Amino acid sequence: MRKIFNRTIKLKVAAGMTMLVFLISISCTKDFDELNQNPFQPTQTEIGPLFNSVVQSLQLGWNEQFYVHNEVLYKQSQLGALTSEAWSNLSIGTEEIWANYYQALAHIRDIEKRIEDLEKEQSPESLNNLKGMVKIITAYKTFRVTDLFGDMPFFNAGRGFESLDYVRPEFDTQEEIYKYLLNDLKWAAENMDYVSDSINGEVYYDISQFDNLLYGDLEMWVKFANSLRLRHAMRMVEVEPDLAAEIIGDIIGNELPVIEGYNFDSPILESVCMWPRQQAWLRQSASWSFREHKNLRMGSVVWHQISSHDSLDGSGIFDPRAFIFFESNNEGDWVPYPQIPEPNTPPAGGIPYGNHRDLNYTIKGEDCIYSPFNYYLTRDEYDVPEVLITGAEVHYLKAEAFMRGIGVGVDEQQADLEYFQGARASVSFWKNVMNGSEIWINIDPGINNTNDFTIPNLIYMTEDKLSLLYAQRWLDAFRQPWEAYALARRTKATPREGDPIDHFRLPYPPSEIENNPVNTSTAISRQGGDEPMVKLWWIP
Repeated sequence: MRKIFNRTIKLKVAAGMTMLVFLISISCTKDFDELNQNPFQPTQTEIGPLFNSVVQSLQLGWNEQFYVHNEVLYKQSQLGALTSEAWSNLSIGTEEIWANYYQALAHIRDIEKRIEDLEKEQSPESLNNLKGMVKIITAYKTFRVTDLFGDMPFFNAGRGFESLDYVRPEFDTQEEIYKYLLNDLKWAAENMDYVSDSINGEVYYDISQFDNLLYGDLEMWVKFANSLRLRHAMRMVEVEPDLAAEIIGDIIGNELPVIEGYNFDSPILESVCMWPRQQAWLRQSASWSFREHKNLRMGSVVWHQISSHDSLDGSGIFDPRAFIFFESNNEGDWVPYPQIPEPNTPPAGGIPYGNHRDLNYTIKGEDCIYSPFNYYLTRDEYDVPEVLITGAEVHYLKAEAFMRGIGVGVDEQQADLEYFQGARASVSFWKNVMNGSEIWINIDPGINNTNDFTIPNLIYMTEDKLSLLYAQRWLDAFRQPWEAYALARRTKATPREGDPIDHFRLPYPPSEIENNPVNTSTAISRQGGDEPMVKLWWIP
């Protein structure tokens, strides 16, 4: 367990305090630095490297995955079954999420300040592409955090390097943050130029060589912006129906560019992901979080979404993703762990996530009696991505809009088409991930006996199409448990056993409560508490 505690965040910093030590050190060494600075090697970090540091911060944290995803979100979304609640240190994960965000936000504020300085030297319009990229990545990261915690410091946060007045910033409401970010995304989508290299004879400021996310593909950045608008407009549709419909109608009705999955029978399979091999980093955190945590298994809820019956040999499996997301137990049988276990339910055990399986793949431990998550999905360090958004999700969002008439007229035929393309895109995406992995060599032969068309065709066999749509979008988010958690909280209609979901948020990190007590207390009081049952603004 030493690794867990080595990765515990020991510095308790409030939002905006990230730069406090930095400020103090500057005041103490300013004159010395000026005397010893090499004029031919500037020491200031430029915009490009700063931006890439923000991109790097998109990597999922080790403790975030261990304590938040594996211990809380998989259980609450019921995408997986938690066989034992052995880890009660949720704050270790929330501290990491909080610190990661506000360290990145400080870099973003620095970039914004540098952009203001550049506007004194060149036309503001020539900086539109840069400003758009910054707005989009800021929106993605901020939505991720506010959708877990609710109200948070944002507008005056990350500005500690500007003034000590910003060390303990006030919390902004989630509603204010949402509407601001959606406007920023709209600005980015409308003002970024992926056709021309210049505007009014002036070349656009270019940081493409430092764009380690979309590699300077400005059209993909615009698609990313519109896709995030679609995602988060749909998220707030129950509490802001008119604004949500306006945004969704603008994107769908005007056929604005979005991340694409399928074009009828032609796979496009666009996505925004963190790809370790391309970006030169090792995805060791996922393997570590499963290996050390040990307690996640395939649950009965997800099993009944991917198999038509409970035969141990897996002959009821109709969804190819079953063989990518999960695997059989130590005896080669497919056995789900009961989502709501009885007192006499045999305990889960074994070592299905141990690295010994690199050389002894079949050895999962005699007491591995339930189907674990697929070893290679968590073990691969190079070719399995961390997903931000895919074309499949965008199809599902469009399908919901057409099914419910949100921003567009009710159109069941178009909803069916979007659903069909979303399901095919999801299956194809995950098959490509599996086939693209260098170490993924033990592929269950059952994957070749399933039909990729089975899942989308199910929509024509049920009257409850909306529930089926939610089920497929939920399953597509298998390695985005925060997204499945958001969908479950918003719709209360994702696959589930037992009582309706009553877990709606994460508690604020202890460091924020300790170092920013007045503003944190105000935010907690305004929202009705700091407990999991307190609903976020967009939850109906």
